[in-house]
Amino acid sequence: MGLLWTIIVGFVVGLIARAIMPGRQVMGFIMTTLLGIGGALLAGYAGQLLGLYKLGEPVGFVGAIVGAFILLFIYDQLRK
Repeated sequence: MGLLWTIIVGFVVGLIARAIMPGRQVMGFIMTTLLGIGGALLAGYAGQLLGLYKLGEPVGFVGAIVGAFILLFIYDQLRK
């Protein structure tokens, strides 16, 4: 159940990051999900390392969106 929940949350986070990023991002379901999961991992580790929040706190969802946005920006720059 944990893996399924990770995929669902990753997809939602990826969709939100794509929605707030200006311009058009052409990527499918799998890439959007991987973007969200990667953003969640990036923000989760960075936020805990810096002491901003602990595992399981709701602010982690916002951090995951920020992390996914950063990954999307990097991905977009590398595609150009």
